[in-house]
Amino acid sequence: MPTSELNHWIQYAMDLLGIFAFALSGAFLSVRKDFDIFGTITLAEAAGLGGGLFRDLVIGVTPVAFVDLGYYLAPLGAALIIFFGATIHHDSSLFDGFDAAALGLFSVTGTIKALTHGFGLTAATTLGVATAVGGGVLSSLLALEVPPLLRWNRDLYALPALVGAGTVALLHAVEALNVLTAVGAALAAFLLRLLALRRHWRTPRSRMWRDPFTGMRQQPGPAQSEGMAAVHGQYPPMEDTLRIRLPGRHAPARWK
Repeated sequence: MPTSELNHWIQYAMDLLGIFAFALSGAFLSVRKDFDIFGTITLAEAAGLGGGLFRDLVIGVTPVAFVDLGYYLAPLGAALIIFFGATIHHDSSLFDGFDAAALGLFSVTGTIKALTHGFGLTAATTLGVATAVGGGVLSSLLALEVPPLLRWNRDLYALPALVGAGTVALLHAVEALNVLTAVGAALAAFLLRLLALRRHWRTPRSRMWRDPFTGMRQQPGPAQSEGMAAVHGQYPPMEDTLRIRLPGRHAPARWK
């Protein structure tokens, strides 16, 4: 078998493994949300293929998932394994290693594909990160959840993808990008993600969370001051009472 053809099959197998790993996380999210079998398949397909579909649409090429049946079958297999696995889906940490490997792999392959289609370093890096995290974002949105990518209380996710994609872009800029250096970039992203999971490394959040109204306060007007004083107990609250005088009665009835 020629070397080029061998490399093609290796790349193909790695793509399917990465899609399968991402699809596992989408299927796990589905069973956690108590979706049915079709919902599980949908989220698995979205998690596995979403990032690559976005990248290919931006590049302007036909998404490979539309022309190769294997790209559909890998998420389908992941969905069935999770949905019918009575004990598998109770331990989310089981898939962290596969997900981290897929994150590192796709951040590299997505950047390389963008570079080969003439994109600049910044755009290629962005598409590499989008390839790695896009599927997870899409599956979370379908499940009506805030994507982990946007949450401060989740371990580093976007940063490892940025490390992998940015390293590939820099290697390309200095003409040092080859198979070995690309594998090294993927390993760097993979190891950073694993360390973040083990040590719970997280990105910092703004101090604004302590007081979300900081910087938005205005001096209250007289009417607002009186209303705020009543709320805080400086004035006795007005009793919400309806008084009705019934025929033949001298004292009004009270209705609250």
